[in-house]
Amino acid sequence: MIKKGIILAGGQGTRMSPLTKAVNKQLLPVYDKPLIFYPLSILMLAKIRDILIIVNKGQLDQYKKILPNGNNLGLKIEYKEQDKPRGLPDAFILGEKFIGNQNVAMILGDNFFYGQYLSSKLLENTKLKNGAKIVLYKVQKPEAFGVAKINSKNKILSIKEKPKKFFSDLAITGLYFFDKKVVNYAKKLRPSRRNELEIVDLLNIYRKKNQLTADLIGRGGAWLDTGSIEDFYKTSAFVSAIENRQGFKIACLEEIAFNFKWINKKHIRNAIKFYGNCDYSKYLNNLI
Repeated sequence: MIKKGIILAGGQGTRMSPLTKAVNKQLLPVYDKPLIFYPLSILMLAKIRDILIIVNKGQLDQYKKILPNGNNLGLKIEYKEQDKPRGLPDAFILGEKFIGNQNVAMILGDNFFYGQYLSSKLLENTKLKNGAKIVLYKVQKPEAFGVAKINSKNKILSIKEKPKKFFSDLAITGLYFFDKKVVNYAKKLRPSRRNELEIVDLLNIYRKKNQLTADLIGRGGAWLDTGSIEDFYKTSAFVSAIENRQGFKIACLEEIAFNFKWINKKHIRNAIKFYGNCDYSKYLNNLI
């Protein structure tokens, strides 16, 4: 079982400037919660409780105000600062000590997943023993994403970054599951023309060894990338519509922890005090 997870919450967020000049993108609100709550909730739904959050240098205090150490959620949260973006595989090099000799999941801090069977899918993926697994989602504009071609057994045949000609409409989302060899593989990578380590190069190491498989989010699920202002507000509108229609909250961290019995009513009462008089607190109050 994968018991460790990394959230990569660094990056400059240049596509959302000037908003991101003073505040890290993952701390901006998606409807009624900071963006970071959404990827964190995904790791929690996968029952991953040991979490490393990688943040930009100088932004640690902002994160610790909202997510100090995870004790309030029955989690163990550690932080690591990244002095500049060096590409996604750098997360495994930075997290070497955290990962140790274990398999690990990684999610990008600006990814949003939602779906009816999501929890069971996530738990299935944490059973990974060897190789790597990526989560794919069918998109209308594959040219804007890294995409993968798969066979009938969900083995990945090839990967292309932002293809100009149609190659596949299955986008590689920002959710990955790796075996413990990932640290060594990441260390062997050479920077690309952008002077960053590329996730595609890392995935291709597994693919060439015939150890890269895919999981697909079907029609009942949603994956939204909040990279641009437009996408950010579309995600907010999506969360708002579902929460107001159905009356439950997406990515309510305390609710997930409470349902898994990682925390008790006392923790919820403390959370209500911490958040103060707001709708989120009222929702938590209804839980108990």
